[in-house]
Amino acid sequence: MAHFVIMGCGRVGVSLAHTLDDSGHTVTIIDQDERAFRRLRSSFSGEQVTGVGFDRDTLREAGIDHAYAFAAVSSGDNSNILATRVARETFHVPHVVARIYDSGRAEIYQRLGIPTVAAVRWSADQVLRRILPEQSIAGDFRESSGRLILGEVNPDAGWIGHPLTAMEHATGARVAYITRFGEGTLPKADTSYQQGDIVHMMMDLQASEEISRILSKPPVEESE
Repeated sequence: MAHFVIMGCGRVGVSLAHTLDDSGHTVTIIDQDERAFRRLRSSFSGEQVTGVGFDRDTLREAGIDHAYAFAAVSSGDNSNILATRVARETFHVPHVVARIYDSGRAEIYQRLGIPTVAAVRWSADQVLRRILPEQSIAGDFRESSGRLILGEVNPDAGWIGHPLTAMEHATGARVAYITRFGEGTLPKADTSYQQGDIVHMMMDLQASEEISRILSKPPVEESE
């Protein structure tokens, strides 16, 4: 199981914390207001840290050094982005996501390589799709027979700079589209995977776990 750090103990933060806790992961949730932790259920087994989410000492106390993912879902866009950048650039957390209210700034954040989620009513589910790969593979769309699904995948950073067609050859699935700088884009034959891209693949449901496994590792270099 993995360790997750969540900044913000509001409705979305609590939903994330409970879902991850139920899945058997370790969770630490950060909030400046100690009273916010009252929203957590009594059976929550995670840790609570009172402090500023972008403060390095606070993050260390929350276990950021060994975190699999960090989600900033407080009520402040600037705080969320700052905390997410600290988590990624200082502590090298592999999976980060920031919740934002000003969707017009999404492209700026995406250019920084920070996946963002707009503050809408399904925010908690969308955040989970960014930080918990097994959630995203459930699919956004399933065709009528139930055999094919369209879902987000989470390629290892080693795929950055490689063409999307390489992912298709490795997995046998098709890249339907990518989300880049907050906008959906149809890939071309020479489109490469970039940091911050969200890849959406059409795949066979029975092969989804294997596809996730293949993409979770760097691509295999072909020997000459």
